[in-house]
Amino acid sequence: MTVSSSDNELLERFREPDQKEKAFELIIKKYQERLYWHIRRMVLTHEDTDDVLQNTFVKVWKSLDQFRGESQLYTWLYRIATNESLTFLNNKKKNSSLSIDNEDYTISNKLQSDPHFDANKLEWKLQMAIQSLPEKQKLVFNLRYYDEMPYEEMSKVLETSVGALKASYHHAAKKVEEYILNH
Repeated sequence: MTVSSSDNELLERFREPDQKEKAFELIIKKYQERLYWHIRRMVLTHEDTDDVLQNTFVKVWKSLDQFRGESQLYTWLYRIATNESLTFLNNKKKNSSLSIDNEDYTISNKLQSDPHFDANKLEWKLQMAIQSLPEKQKLVFNLRYYDEMPYEEMSKVLETSVGALKASYHHAAKKVEEYILNH
């Protein structure tokens, strides 16, 4: 059994008591990087991303026996990672005594403190523009732009209609475009 094993093979092996841990390790290897970057685009820092990713895989371990296969495995994993990221961000906001303006300033500082940050480069302008979006638009934009996730899959991950997702993406893309043109 390898990382390239199909999700169905991995799930079948996971349900075998003597194969459970090995199958889970392979699931982690198969999806860890994609989930890492999905979470990282939401929470920004490597340390926070590692924490959220670890929480995601703990939840997956505890819940994988109940996975019914009504969606693809990666869709289910993205839903858990998304929910864990949103929970993390909400807890961070609750625990923070900073105002929204200060929170935006902190996010901006985190990006600018990156040793590779160059405000003149388009990739950094794009990151600043994305971080200026409302949370839901940021999430939809990241899933569509970076992960190239089809709206139908996104609908399952976010439990939202395809039409609402298309509208969110359209609004987000317009805001990103305006930000880049004006900065």
